[in-house]
Amino acid sequence: MVRILLVYPQIPETFWSFKHALKFVSRRASFPPLGLLTVAALLPSSWELKLVDMNVGNLSNRDLRWADYVFVSAMVAQQDSARDVIARSHREGKPVVAGGPLFRPGYEFFGFDEVDCLVSGEAEDLLPRIVKDIENGALQRTYLCDDERPDIANSPVPKWSLVDNRRYEMMSLQYSRGCPFDCEFCDIVVMNGHVPRTKSARQVLAELDALFENGWRGAVFFTDDNFIGNKKKLKSEILPAIIEWNREKGYRFTFITEASINLADDEELMLMMNGAGFDVVFVGIESPNEGSLVECNKMPNKGKDLLAAVKTIQNHGMQVQGGFIVGFDEDPPSIFRNQIEFIQRSGIVTAMVGMLMAPPGTRLFKRMEAEGRLLPSGTGNNTDGTTNIVPKMGLETLTRGYQEVVSTIYSPEPYYERILTFLREYRPRSTRRSNYSPRYIGALIRCMWTIGLKQEGRMAFWRHFAWTLRHKPRCFHMYITFAIQGYHYRQVAASAGMGQMKMQSG
Repeated sequence: MVRILLVYPQIPETFWSFKHALKFVSRRASFPPLGLLTVAALLPSSWELKLVDMNVGNLSNRDLRWADYVFVSAMVAQQDSARDVIARSHREGKPVVAGGPLFRPGYEFFGFDEVDCLVSGEAEDLLPRIVKDIENGALQRTYLCDDERPDIANSPVPKWSLVDNRRYEMMSLQYSRGCPFDCEFCDIVVMNGHVPRTKSARQVLAELDALFENGWRGAVFFTDDNFIGNKKKLKSEILPAIIEWNREKGYRFTFITEASINLADDEELMLMMNGAGFDVVFVGIESPNEGSLVECNKMPNKGKDLLAAVKTIQNHGMQVQGGFIVGFDEDPPSIFRNQIEFIQRSGIVTAMVGMLMAPPGTRLFKRMEAEGRLLPSGTGNNTDGTTNIVPKMGLETLTRGYQEVVSTIYSPEPYYERILTFLREYRPRSTRRSNYSPRYIGALIRCMWTIGLKQEGRMAFWRHFAWTLRHKPRCFHMYITFAIQGYHYRQVAASAGMGQMKMQSG
């Protein structure tokens, strides 16, 4: 029997997650490591498996001694924790098989030469070869995917039996891989391609059934690169199936996903998504400056009234979370104030603002390399106030402006004003279930004590608290959630400032 320890390294607390926010509620992580759970489902049923997610638990030496092999999957932002896992595994004499974005070609400068086996590609393509070589005692140093990307119609249901639901705020599911667009700064197409590869409605329902049977009730994050990359299949097959499934289950699931802004152009699609239970959509807005959108080839955003598009999606019962970038060559001196103004007027409460980065393999990376504008490595954390390029506006100007944006939008008064702007536009669906569980009541009490009595901005908290109860009582649970998240984001903003000071002094 082969014993495999699957390890998901720790994510930095300043990374784009709700880790701090969730401390008001419980010691939960945002969602479990879907990639490792899919890998687990592809391994032989005769093998013994154990999952350690270091974001919800500790990796012990006993765990390492138990294993024959340690499988590690990580993003770039997890590099420090991954390095520690590899070192500890080797101290216990255990070989390490490493995969995920951190270990793909182009990231050699991180220096993971000590890894016993580097896997670059998708599990469905490579795992059969790896399994065969392990069983034959002939594990190779590297495994690279074939030129043709695997058909995810053959992807199995993730092995949810390895997960303790109580440790997570939401579950995850992937319907498609790939994005039809080609933004200069994005490495999604490098990893997953331009043509969205999709699962069948049968597969999606099987994964939802598995979550339901494993006892899950709550939010599910569709982790697709662009959920609406294949609109035709969504509207004809996938969404009708999810609508019927969620109705039969009594609307016990809500859904979150990522989509391009052209979602706002399709009335039928928005209605179907909302009817299926989608209530949060992350959208890459990037910039209100048209020249910057043209520069980075952000096709769905060019020539569009972005503010109107955001409000259209909000009007259809979906909260818009937004991604924003500063540091484009075409950014004018006013870009920082313009970003603040757009975010405030849009009512995008959760605004992820980052400095432009050039991931290896992207067209931006190649352009910066040709122009001699690349800085050493990069953290992969787009909320720590660092970048791996030399911006045309100057590094000092960019870091100072970035800090102005994040410190302004997450200051209490602008933040609470943005919540009200959103709530005025938001039209929730009638089937939504409000969460007033004991866990939520406990979070409410801690929120009122910590944010309402001890923190700066408490007057704004209570003023908007009262407005929400009076004008949008059905959305009161959302207001409390936003308030808790705002507390977390202020910690992230403060940490971003520290990261900038380190970068400037270096």
